[in-house]
Order: sequence, then C-alpha cells, then structure tokens
Amino acid sequence: MRILVVEDEKQLAGILKRGLQEHGYATDTADDGEDGLSLAETSEYDLIVLDVMLPGLSGLEVARTLRARRINTPILMLTARDAIDDRVAGLDSGADDYLIKPFAFRELVARIRALLRRDDLVKDPVLRVADLEMDTVSREVRRAGQLVPLASKEYAVLEYLVRNPNRVLTRTQIAEHVWNYDFTAMSNVVDVYIRYLRRKLDDGHEPRLIHTMRGTGYQLRVSR
Repeated sequence: MRILVVEDEKQLAGILKRGLQEHGYATDTADDGEDGLSLAETSEYDLIVLDVMLPGLSGLEVARTLRARRINTPILMLTARDAIDDRVAGLDSGADDYLIKPFAFRELVARIRALLRRDDLVKDPVLRVADLEMDTVSREVRRAGQLVPLASKEYAVLEYLVRNPNRVLTRTQIAEHVWNYDFTAMSNVVDVYIRYLRRKLDDGHEPRLIHTMRGTGYQLRVSR
C-alpha cells in the first residue's frame, strides 16, 4: 500500500513517514498544497493524509480539486482546529475521515487501516487467484489452504500483484507502489522480492502464478 502525506510541519511529516514505513506502507511526502496536488494527480496512491493548513493551496482546496477531477483516493484530513464547522468543511470538501491534532500515532494507523479496508468490506475482504487467498483484514496468505508467512514487503508486493491480476506491472510500477517515490528504479530489489515470493508460493505448486514478462516486468495469472 502506498500513502501520500501532505504536511508542512517537517518534523511531523518525518515522524509520520518513518512510522508508516515501519508499518509496511510506502510513503511519500509533500510540504505544500501544490506539490501534494501534483503528486496525487500523477502517481497512484491508496490513501492521502492531508493537513488542512498548508502553504499555497489549503488542504480543503486540494481535496476539492481532487474530487472535482474524479480522483477518489481516500483522504484522511489532519487539523489543529476542533470546531464543528471546521470538521464539516473538511468532510464537505471530500475528505473521508478527520483527525484532530495532536493525535496518537496508533489512532492514525487504525483510521488508515479502516479507510483502506472500507471497499474490501463492502465487497469480499479475501482476494483470490486460483488457490491463492489473501485476507486483507488479517493479512494472512494461504496457498492451497496452507498458511504462508510473509514479511511486510513480501505481502505488499504480492497484494499489488493480486489486486492487478493479468496486468503486466513494470519493475518501476511495483517499486514505486511498494517502496516510495524516491526509490531507485535501477535497483534489483523488486527481482529479489519476486524470487522470495516464488519460493514461498509457486515452488511445489501448480499452476504457477507469478510470471516474468521479459524486458517489462511481472504478471500474476493462471497459466493456460
């Protein structure tokens, strides 16, 4: 999962980025409204943490612009203002949830988890391809009914593949989604994690699910 944090307080932004990365989220940051809007429009994010009071465009303006342009990425809005009118303004601008500063980091993470699984709970929280199952609530992965322990980055790479079945994903797409915007695309870390997943999920199983698309990237599909 990839998160964008738009926060002009550099110390807080750094704390949020480090904390979210420790929880397995690829995290990019922007310190003003214009940069946040540009990143949100040009990159694929699963969630945006958006401060209200920003230099340039305010968080409210960023949220309204994204919604007007039909970008429906969930938005968790942060503010130091606790008045009801301020909260209403944030939600009316297009935010999905609202958190008052100062806040406990574990509450932020809990709200992020709730927003990220909202669509999954409306549908089925378990993602399936052939005999592979990913429970997006418990974060358990099973192949042929057997539990497969995965490290957080392994889980993140696999989830991105499973959410895009039969789609060819480039190494850069995978890297930027699972790591962050500053990731060096020339690194072989994506190939390394694909090898880890193949050992755990494909070795000894049929059909093989993770396929190499030479010169391009990888694809999750059932062989025919």
